[in-house]
Amino acid sequence: MSAADDAALIERFLEMMAAEAGASANTIAAYGTDLRLASGVLSGGLAGADKAGIERLAQDWRDLSRATVARKSAALRRFYAFLADEGLRADDPGKALPRPGAGRSLPKTLSGGDVERLFAAIEARISREPKDPRDLRLLALVELLYGSGLRATELVSLPRGAVQPDKPYLILKGKGGRERLVPLSDRARAAVAVWREHVDAKRPWLFPSGKAHLSRVRLFQMIRALGAEAGIPPDRISPHVLRHAFATHLLEGGADLRALQAMLGHADIATTEIYTHVDSARLVALVNERHPLADKPRVDVGKRDA
Repeated sequence: MSAADDAALIERFLEMMAAEAGASANTIAAYGTDLRLASGVLSGGLAGADKAGIERLAQDWRDLSRATVARKSAALRRFYAFLADEGLRADDPGKALPRPGAGRSLPKTLSGGDVERLFAAIEARISREPKDPRDLRLLALVELLYGSGLRATELVSLPRGAVQPDKPYLILKGKGGRERLVPLSDRARAAVAVWREHVDAKRPWLFPSGKAHLSRVRLFQMIRALGAEAGIPPDRISPHVLRHAFATHLLEGGADLRALQAMLGHADIATTEIYTHVDSARLVALVNERHPLADKPRVDVGKRDA
């Protein structure tokens, strides 16, 4: 098949991923890049590649990270499964692809002290004269990131009226178009109410910027700058790290894993389970304090007379 055939089939596949599989925009973009790169490397094209060609392609990935190889393999396997479903191939060369597994690592997070210093840095900004409305915006952003665990894209694209003073929750449409209910703290609602007074009522976004809304890149820069003021190294803080901190601290406080899954918008409970990296000492203490047998007298297991 030609490069033009590949391009058309890749577009059809990505449309299917969006419409039927409910893949996120980021996943679709990554898969599209992986498939087009593979198409450019394989001499017979991507759609017409045989098992030997796929094996040679996989050899070219040997210096890449395990997570990257896992993603590329997943993209090609799903593409070939799509071709088979459409009756465009009778075989499946994707079986020759490696399955390294993503090797999910523990997420970066912040300690309670880190979070306290972060909010202290914001309060120091707000107390300055003359006051800068952008500091009020920053407070609202951080309250929503840490207080509700929003994804960066969800946060920056919030409509102006998304947060209401009489509703302690948000209804968001996240990855794959799935809706979820996100609790809002009183602090977050109060911070948003103060910031919204500085937003033009004609603007559709809660965090407008230019002709659209605040970008994810700008949000990332703002959080990094705030972290520097709080003494947190730049490689330890980002909007996503604040989302991780929200999840980790809730779980450490006794939150139910299923409830946390719903709040974070995870389709698979296995994704939420990465937050169970709690201190083993805390778990031991929890068992000793909360288990029904904790207050029962111990049975004497010493030697008895014959």
